[in-house]
Amino acid sequence: MGTAAIQGELWGAKARDWAEFQEPAWRPVFENIMTLAGVRRGNTLLDVGCGTGGLLVLARERGAVVAGLDASEALAAIARQRLPDARIEIGEMEELPFADSAFDIVTGVNAFQFAGDMVRALSEAARVCDSSGTVFMLVWGQREKCQLQLAAMTALGPLLPPSPDSATPPPSNPGVIEVLMGKAGLEPTDGGQLDATIAFPDRDTALQAFASAGIVTRAERHSGAITVRDALVDAIAPYVRADGQVALANQFRWVRARPVR
Repeated sequence: MGTAAIQGELWGAKARDWAEFQEPAWRPVFENIMTLAGVRRGNTLLDVGCGTGGLLVLARERGAVVAGLDASEALAAIARQRLPDARIEIGEMEELPFADSAFDIVTGVNAFQFAGDMVRALSEAARVCDSSGTVFMLVWGQREKCQLQLAAMTALGPLLPPSPDSATPPPSNPGVIEVLMGKAGLEPTDGGQLDATIAFPDRDTALQAFASAGIVTRAERHSGAITVRDALVDAIAPYVRADGQVALANQFRWVRARPVR
């Protein structure tokens, strides 16, 4: 079973919850990406790992012509419902089913690091990007600066099955993304940190949002749904405000690059 099939099944297990509870909380991140990537009317944009299409909807609102790829059939089906005139494909990041130089902008939001071969995935992003275009990659920053990731891993770390050690340093580390992009035929042009708060109206919404992520599905299958929920309740407790809202401050790392032909 390929990387896309494995990840797609995990992340698509609760696709409707992802669309209704998790993705809306990411709107501040998506809006910042629109600005950082320079999305404007008339652009052609591909979002790799598009999920249920949240970023693509915002790009279309800015006048872009959009397309997406995801590993999950369930997530892609919702994206197609939201964007019936867009091309939404299912497949591997390492084998994008799009023509050379087809897009002005290619984005990957917490996506490329899930590829079985990240350099190959980035090289495919470079291939389908116009020579004057932009490949934009965003990942979580250092864990201590990402309250959502910190809460999730505090809860889930002991409940997940063992993972094989990776030879690649975390992409949040300085310089890692740039080295990978260079190997993939991309020239980084700039990058930085993006601070954004991801907020949910109440604890139950936050729990449903957390539970829709593929890593939580993996933990539930290993340790049981009730055990995982109890751990998540404890992990998000420090972030519940007096009005009941759950707000988690995060720092992301982004890099913008151009293809080298």
